[in-house]
Amino acid sequence: MPDIHDYIAITNTLIKMSDYRRCFVAGGTFFFTLVTERRARLFTSSAARRLLGNVMRECFLRYPVEPVATVLLPEHLHTLWTLPPGDDDFSMRWRWIKREFTRGWLARGGEEQPQNTSRSVERRRGVWQRRFWEHMIRNESDMEAHFDYIHYNPVKHHLVSRPRDWKWSTFHRWVRDGHYTIGWGGDTTRIILPGNAGE
Repeated sequence: MPDIHDYIAITNTLIKMSDYRRCFVAGGTFFFTLVTERRARLFTSSAARRLLGNVMRECFLRYPVEPVATVLLPEHLHTLWTLPPGDDDFSMRWRWIKREFTRGWLARGGEEQPQNTSRSVERRRGVWQRRFWEHMIRNESDMEAHFDYIHYNPVKHHLVSRPRDWKWSTFHRWVRDGHYTIGWGGDTTRIILPGNAGE
């Protein structure tokens, strides 16, 4: 059965809520971060990875995007998408992905985090954090910084010592395409990312 690894292989910062604004640019490229509720480690489960991969593939059939780079960690994911020309509705896509994953996960008996009063009133489930984070890619150096941030993230979180050792990322695709060497980000490589990369 395919999982998020198969999906990957094929393929501004949150401020006070009353002041929060999203940046919409039709056909733009965006960096996103999604986090599970209370950072529950859902994606240590192969069933959760498989379901997320299926849901994302279905979303992209319905509402196309070009997924440029992705990494899935136990409790969050980072990804870069380029939207089609004339299309700026990434929020609809993430709403669809989160909703369909939540339905499928709970229908399979997956666990959710306890609900507080406001969550119960809003009829929200304890699977994903309410919001997601996005950053519009401004130029080539910004793209490169976030691209590297995604692929280096498992090392940053001390899950592996080399990006090549993390299965759930697009790193090996970009090695095959010649963008990285297989040893990039390992013990002998010093990676310096801009301070705002990943935010």
